[in-house]
Amino acid sequence: MSSSFTPAMRLASRLSRPCAQCQRVRLSDGGQRFMSTTPSTKRPKTAIFFPGQGVQRVGMATPWLSAFPTTARPILEEIDSVLQLPLTRIIESGTNAELTLTENAQPAIMATSILILRVMEQEFGFKTSERVDITLGHSLGEFAALVAGGYLGFQDALRLVRKRAVVMSECSRAAVEQEGGEFGMIALVCESETHLKALIAGTREFLDLSGDGSKSDSAEDLPAVQQVMIANINSKNQIVLSGSIERINTLLTNLRQFGGHDPRHVRLKSDSPFHSNLMKPAQELMKDLLYEEREDGSDIITWPGVMPCISNVSGRPFQNRGQLKDLLARSCVETVQWWRSVKYLHEEEKVKRYVGIGPGKVGRNLVGKEVGMKGAVKGGGVWGITSPKEMEEVVRALDDTEQADED
Repeated sequence: MSSSFTPAMRLASRLSRPCAQCQRVRLSDGGQRFMSTTPSTKRPKTAIFFPGQGVQRVGMATPWLSAFPTTARPILEEIDSVLQLPLTRIIESGTNAELTLTENAQPAIMATSILILRVMEQEFGFKTSERVDITLGHSLGEFAALVAGGYLGFQDALRLVRKRAVVMSECSRAAVEQEGGEFGMIALVCESETHLKALIAGTREFLDLSGDGSKSDSAEDLPAVQQVMIANINSKNQIVLSGSIERINTLLTNLRQFGGHDPRHVRLKSDSPFHSNLMKPAQELMKDLLYEEREDGSDIITWPGVMPCISNVSGRPFQNRGQLKDLLARSCVETVQWWRSVKYLHEEEKVKRYVGIGPGKVGRNLVGKEVGMKGAVKGGGVWGITSPKEMEEVVRALDDTEQADED
């Protein structure tokens, strides 16, 4: 799919200003590309993050294959070989309905995210372990974060994500058969952090929940299909509810009539109510897979990794191998503490540079909303890499800010 003048060559010709830390190298095909060089020992603290389900789109891997076939093609072939199914065909030319199915969307997004990271490493000379201090992922993105952080192998992550996604789909189908109606997720957006706290309190009161973001035992007496859960706390003014769409609408009516809340609400592009008690079979599957004895005696989790990785459940770095397995399994049903995670990085870890890697810009927007850095600022910034052009720009931006003094 390459030509005598590739997209990567066109990118290099358009973005020709050299940066402080990059060097231009001549490629075997005659093109040129900026390559990152030795990082500064006093660089600003940097985090990379990966997206969750909902960002999938048909053709999302095609630009990378066109621009960087030598790197991208073997990874795409590896995906199909490991999963024993033509997932890359679905990504390249399937229907939107086919790709949106949980069992396809989840491995497709995770795999595409890692493909983009590998292009950054192999084509631009970006040394992740030397240039990045911490990694995290939104919901499904946690698997890509664990791969990037050195805790999970890519092939193991692919198998885990696919098997988990198949069970999640089965849970959703069983709920529809048992209860009827629609199941899914709805995002609620309110005016401010103050309004959000009141909204969460009102929601928990209605749902008979208690505790800081956790599902309480008081909800356990209800069948899972009758429960609505707070699936995500995404930012200072956004949460996501998961469960029966009819019951979520009932909750919204209750909040308007009795709680004085009227948040804007948006149905998410998902066919399953993730992070709810309906997903308990997926949690049990993950426990089995993560603790399964392997033929060669090795553990599926490598500990320690090459950098800290933030848990969706705790909003803090994983502390040990056992805790990682426990929290990764629980993430199927627990609330995604994305807001807490980003606040921790910003306020306690003093991270200055955030790079979103993978399809879509949702994660970048959520991070930017919290840390207040929509673009590059002195010594830091929030960037998203969703295309080859953006990759060249972001690598340069990272190199340009590499020498910035930390406060």
